[in-house]
Amino acid sequence: MAEQADPATTIIERTLDDAELEWEAPEPGAYVVKLPGTRKLSTTLSLRVGKHSLSLNAFVIRHPDENHEAVHRWLLERNLRLYGVSYAIDSLGDIYLAGKLPLAAVTAAELDRLLGSVLSAADDSFNTLLELGFASAIRKEYEWRVSRGESTRNLDAFTHLTQPKD
Repeated sequence: MAEQADPATTIIERTLDDAELEWEAPEPGAYVVKLPGTRKLSTTLSLRVGKHSLSLNAFVIRHPDENHEAVHRWLLERNLRLYGVSYAIDSLGDIYLAGKLPLAAVTAAELDRLLGSVLSAADDSFNTLLELGFASAIRKEYEWRVSRGESTRNLDAFTHLTQPKD
C-alpha cells in the first residue's frame, strides 16, 4: 500500500511550484528553497516538516567583522516588526532568520506570507547589515578596486562610505 503524502508537504510543494521558486527536497519533509532578491541576490531557505511543526531557517549574512553591538541591537529592534520569523545568531555569530509554525496552520496563504516575510527581512536588511558590520571591508574593497581600475558598480549602494565627505 502506497504511503499517503503528508498534507503539509503537499501544500508546501504546491505553493513553491505556484510561486515558481527554485527548490529541491534532499529528503522527505525537507526543502531547500532559493528566494530571489534585489540587494541580496538570493536567500536560501530551509523548510523542515517535523512531527508537529514546520521549521524555517534562512541564512542572512556571516558573522560581522565589526560593530557587533550595533548589529545585534539593530536585529533585536527589527525583530519587533517581523512576521512569523525572527533574526537569530548561531554559535559562530552568523545571522539567520528562524521561525516555526504548527502543522495545522500550514496553508498556501500562510506559507506564501512566511516566504514573503523571509525574503523581505533578508533582502531589505542586507545593505544595512553590510554597512553596520562590514564598513571597513567595504572601504578596503573600494580602494582595492579603484587602484586596479576595476568596476565599483556593485558598491554603489555604499558611496556614502567610500566617497570623501564634502
